[in-house]
Amino acid sequence: MSLQLPFLRVANDSTETGGDDLEICVRIEEFTDPACPWAYSAEPFRLALNWLYEGRIEWTVRMVVLSDTSEENAEKGFTPEKLSESYRKIAREHGMPIDTGLRPRVHASRPACLAVVAIRTHRDEVATRALLRSLRIRCFDGELLDAPETVDGAARDAGIEPAELRGWMDSDDVGGALEADMAAARRPMPAARILDHKLANWSGGRRYTCPSYEISRIKREVTISVPGFQPFAAYDTILANLVPGLERREPPSSVEELLLWARTPLATKEVAVVCDIEVDEARQELGHVATERHLGADGFWSLA
Repeated sequence: MSLQLPFLRVANDSTETGGDDLEICVRIEEFTDPACPWAYSAEPFRLALNWLYEGRIEWTVRMVVLSDTSEENAEKGFTPEKLSESYRKIAREHGMPIDTGLRPRVHASRPACLAVVAIRTHRDEVATRALLRSLRIRCFDGELLDAPETVDGAARDAGIEPAELRGWMDSDDVGGALEADMAAARRPMPAARILDHKLANWSGGRRYTCPSYEISRIKREVTISVPGFQPFAAYDTILANLVPGLERREPPSSVEELLLWARTPLATKEVAVVCDIEVDEARQELGHVATERHLGADGFWSLA
């Protein structure tokens, strides 16, 4: 069913927000991990928010770190077979492109998380998002997140020299920032604990699952915790109550307009959600103006 809602995009810099005259009204701390298929499946909603309130939201990406080592995953009983089965179910239910073939092992997410924090520390939100997106797509295309060549490739995609990124990743300040992210993810707000089924266990108690948001109104600060994967209506309702005066944009007038705005290849599901159309209609319209890079049962579209 169509969402019947207009949509938004994140304030990264003046080239993305359409100018410097827009006021940041909302701050969102996003607790996530490039290995999480739920966070990946929530990307259409994040893009929809970014279109709807372009220039009005400030985002901070925080890394949860779902696993430190591949051996840790094996000890917990995570196997390539279980991972593949989970990927098939999530891809079928939520529509994002995922290669569901067997991986040689269940990778750890810590190296990729450290890379994201390194970029966040030394570059801007644009570069951080570019690296995180590349890591996600590579992960769900079958690459191992703890393989150095995966992180190096994502760095190049984000316009960063891999050697420079590795130097940042080895620094104490980046390591400390990652530990701070992990600690924050493991201290969910009291309100989040009411939705305990949206949290996960760790050795010291409960933590946020991915993606979890802490959404704050900047003026007369109020913060609302939104733990775990949620339908778009949950985010939409919270923003409408936090800042009811915010003006919304209409959906894009065409899929071509959206791809020009995004400046990155988009999945069919992402295009459908932001344009407020059905997935089949999105694929048909995309076929007239864009080319597809196949991945799993779908793919990513770029303007021809």
